[in-house]
Amino acid sequence: MGLSILLTGSHKHITLVTDFYAVTDLLPASVFNALAALAFIASAILALLAIRAPELRPVLAYLLLAVSLVPLVSLFGQSRWIDALGGFPAIGSGQGVIKYFALLSIAVLLLRPQLPRRQAIWISIFPVLLVLLWIGGMKFTALEAKGIEDLVLSSPLMSWMYQLWDVQTTSNIIGVYDLVAVLLLIAAIYYQKLVLPAILMSGMVFVVTQTFLVSFSPSLSAETMLTGTGHFLIKDLWFIANLALFYPLVMTEKDRL
Repeated sequence: MGLSILLTGSHKHITLVTDFYAVTDLLPASVFNALAALAFIASAILALLAIRAPELRPVLAYLLLAVSLVPLVSLFGQSRWIDALGGFPAIGSGQGVIKYFALLSIAVLLLRPQLPRRQAIWISIFPVLLVLLWIGGMKFTALEAKGIEDLVLSSPLMSWMYQLWDVQTTSNIIGVYDLVAVLLLIAAIYYQKLVLPAILMSGMVFVVTQTFLVSFSPSLSAETMLTGTGHFLIKDLWFIANLALFYPLVMTEKDRL
């Protein structure tokens, strides 16, 4: 993400954030772009170093807080919502923004490792529940159904669905899958036997998304590695990290709910 943003230059999604904070005219767009890129690169380096140096984890956590909260607060801006569908909760460019809740969750758990297990479990899985519920719910709209059409058509794992159903029905089925995954994850918090099925079902959403990086050619660029679409897709890796944190928390017998 960081290297790609650095190579991309002026990025419209970063401009939407700086517009929200009314700071766009204070510095050239390239400066804001470089700051965002360096924040991602620094986060990646700190994450690697923190594996062997636990004392760096609070530093990583505070950086992740900044990286996540800056775009998340911009959800209060009108530009994130689809006016044609009535605004909130019809989310437009904010679909990529709500994924930052995944980093926010990780940051909180790094800062507060001694949280009561009940709280830690919900904090770890909240971003996954949110994105599956929200973007899954959007699948029932015609706008979202058309929006994912090219992605689905490109995928050898999913394109067959259009041979059986039309664009909207296919999108509805994907939406139902996402919502069932939400219910299964919530149930898994209380019934350990459902943990693995729940993680596999929800995790497949994010794994399949990564295959679009290969199957959907506009997601990659020889000049910038990832395009804006590629940035949107690769963020789903963060939710796999959320699931990895969720599993040991919910499977630990101590302080069971």
